[in-house]
Amino acid sequence: MKHIVVLTGAGVSAESGIATFRDANGLWEGHDVMQVASPQGFESNPGLVLEFYNQRRAQLKSVKPNDAHYCIAALERNYKVSVITQNVDDLHERAGSKQVIHLHGELLKARSSVNPEYIVPWHDDITSDHRCPQGSQMRPHIVWFGEEVPAMDIAINHITTADAVLIVGTSLQVYPAAGLMHYAPEGCLMYLIDPQPTLDSDDVFTVITENASTGVPKACDLLHLAMQSNP
Repeated sequence: MKHIVVLTGAGVSAESGIATFRDANGLWEGHDVMQVASPQGFESNPGLVLEFYNQRRAQLKSVKPNDAHYCIAALERNYKVSVITQNVDDLHERAGSKQVIHLHGELLKARSSVNPEYIVPWHDDITSDHRCPQGSQMRPHIVWFGEEVPAMDIAINHITTADAVLIVGTSLQVYPAAGLMHYAPEGCLMYLIDPQPTLDSDDVFTVITENASTGVPKACDLLHLAMQSNP
């Protein structure tokens, strides 16, 4: 069975109504991202950071997957599909995707602030009273600026076996995620769905200059044709 890897970024979730900080000059819901998305910010003002992600978690409960999420999930009818996402929401899972690798963590999980191995599902607010079994403060299970990306090696392993890669809703300007496409094998089909692509494709990508919800179905149609002509 052919292996399709889908790399998604904030542009996919934005169409469901989830705000992205890069659309507001480094601000995320009115906050400097380093205040709410860095270990230093958490150390300086843990209450602000916890409340910020409590609000993001509440917002997530009010939105739904869009056509791009559902189209990506539908690929599993015909292919082995691995979704590698920079997003921290669960919209891919809600749309039906079974194999989702979250590079930047998951909003619906929490972890110990001292033991990164202690990770638990979490759907409600995190407060200063919530402690791990060792007694340390619980924090959002989010990869903040300056922290390692634990799922990176897993993502690389998936992309090295891809027959095709769909890149959706990400400018691929942020490393280490931006380097993932370089692990795709030679001859791998590459599709880029972006209304304003900034990459110099050098004919490597089939570029679809549309938003995710309309561009992903078109990319999937092209992908199906390519796979049928090269079974």
